[in-house]
This record gives sequence, structure tokens and C-alpha cells, in this order.
Amino acid sequence: MEKNEKKKTNKKFLIILIVLVVLGGVYGTFKYMHAQAHEETDDAQVERNMNPIIPRVTGYVTKVYVKDNDIVKKGDTLFVIDDKDYVVRVEDAKAALAAAEGNYEVAKADIGTSSANVSVSEANLQSSKGNIEAAKVRLWRADNDFKRFENLYKNHSITKQQFEQAQATKQEAEAQLKVLQQQQAASNYQKSVSVSRSNVSGKQTEVASANIKRAKATLDAANLNLGYTVVTAQVDGQVSAIDIQPGQLVQPGQSLFYIIGSQETWVVANFKETQLNKMKEGQKVTIKADAFPDTEFEGEITSFSPATGSRFSLLPPDNATGNFVKTIQRLPVKISLTPANDKEKVKLLRPGMNVEVDVHVK
Repeated sequence: MEKNEKKKTNKKFLIILIVLVVLGGVYGTFKYMHAQAHEETDDAQVERNMNPIIPRVTGYVTKVYVKDNDIVKKGDTLFVIDDKDYVVRVEDAKAALAAAEGNYEVAKADIGTSSANVSVSEANLQSSKGNIEAAKVRLWRADNDFKRFENLYKNHSITKQQFEQAQATKQEAEAQLKVLQQQQAASNYQKSVSVSRSNVSGKQTEVASANIKRAKATLDAANLNLGYTVVTAQVDGQVSAIDIQPGQLVQPGQSLFYIIGSQETWVVANFKETQLNKMKEGQKVTIKADAFPDTEFEGEITSFSPATGSRFSLLPPDNATGNFVKTIQRLPVKISLTPANDKEKVKLLRPGMNVEVDVHVK
């Protein structure tokens, strides 16, 4: 009786052992076949664009229009900085521009006056030249008359009065020529002065024009800074926690909070370097988020990082110093979600969420 019970027990154990071996073999074969066509990792996170909100001007916050986790659209006002100082700067820049434009008009008027003076001087100079030529002709005639009257006077053919009259006419012609030559020299000098003033006026106009450009640039800068007092959303998305309040002083370059963009969602998976030999861009990827274990997302490999993650750390390892211990490195791989995914479910994914990815390498 005991022998029969012992045989039955041995048969049951043998059957169970055979079943376990078969199941183990089937499972092992399945995992081996799966490993040949798939690469998996759980070192992966959801990513989105995180746009920092950074003011461009200094000032005190007057009003905040958003609250923690609000949904915003591109162009929505987030907060406003006190603009009184910037309005004053705009008005000052406008006044400086008006003064520069006035100086330019004055310089242009000086150019017109200088040009007219040059024209008058040129006309006077030409008139002086004509008068000198006429005076030379009169002097030539008077000189000839004087010589002829001088000979006649020596021969007592004319009276002394007639001789003296011819002599006076010659002296008068000489004096008139000398005066006209002096006038010509004065006209030349006046012309050179007028030309010099015209050139100076031209330079003054150029300087005035440059001052107008500078004043316009200053006004544009003032208007830009005035516009920067109203801080708006640059993208559609959801704001993070708001760490500012009215009355707070903000500085240019100060990161205040973030807008998490809603346009694109992707996954960054850190694969071991030993897993990369079969992976390439465009391969299909199955994604499971820890937060939604019953939902599968579809993606594809978009790109590979140009360096391992450790190379981008604050203190990258230097294997040339100290004792070397070989460790397997991980390379970030970008995986984009395909349009086939349910958009409403994709919206539930948040940056930083853990996911598991399965790359179909075959």
C-alpha cells in the first residue's frame, strides 16, 4: 500500500517538473526571440519645451494676470511692470528727436544762405573782371592820349591846361584800375569765405542728420523698453508655479517661472551603449507610462545624442586620472510621439514622467 502511494507521489512530482521545465523553456525561448527583435529600457522620461519667463527691463510688478498652472495662449499678458520711468524716457527721447530735427533744418537753411553768398560772390567776381578789362582799355587810351598830348605840349601845339587834363585823365584811369583790382581781390576773398562757410554748413548738416538718426535710435530703444513692461506668453502652454506678486522688484535675466509648451511631446530614453548596435532613426517604439499602465503610446526614434549623458554633467569623468573602472555608459535617444496617438491622452503626459520604451529593431 505504501509503495503504491509512493509511486503516485513520484509521478505527480515528475509531471510537475516536466510542466515547469516546458514552461520555462517556452518562456526562455519567447524572451530570447523577443530580445532579438526588441531593445528595452525603463530609464526614460517624458519631455516638453519649458520656456522660461525672463523680464527684459527692471521694475516693480504692478499686476499679475495668471495663477499657478493656468492654461495660456500665445500673446496673453502674464504680468505688468510699472512703466512710469519708461514713459518719461520715451518723452525725453521724443524731445531730443525734435531738437535734432530743428538743428537739421537750421543747418539746411545755412547751406542755402551760404550757397546764395557763393553765387553773389561769383557774380561780383565776374563783374569785377569785366570792369577791370574796361578799365584797362580806358587806361590804354588815356596813356596814348597823354603821350600824344605830351609831344604836342613840348612843341607848344597845345596849351598847358590841355596837357594837364590829359595827364589827369591818365592818372584817374590808373587809380580806377587799381581800385577795381582791389575790389577783385576782395571778391576773391569773399568767395573763398563763402565757399568755406558752405562747406562748414554741409558738414553741420551731416552732423545734424547723424544726430537725428541717433535720436531716432534712442526713441526706438525707449519704445522697446516701454513695450517690455508688459510681459506676454510667447507660446501656447501651461504656466508653472507663479513666484511673483505685485510690488516685487524684477531684474533683466531673472527667471521667474516657466510655460510648459503644449505643441510637442517627446521621450528621452537613456539606452546602454551595448544596446545601440541595432538601433537607428525611424524605428518604431512602443511606450508605456508608469502613470497610465493600461495605455500604450506609439513613437519612433528621431535622433541620437552626440555624446553620452556623463559628458554633459557638471564634472565629466576623466579616465586618464586615478584608478580606471570600466562602466557601461548610457546615450540619450530622442523618441517622438507619432500623430497616430490619441491627442487627449498625450496631453496627460507631463515632463519628467517615467516611461518604459520598447524599440522594435526588426
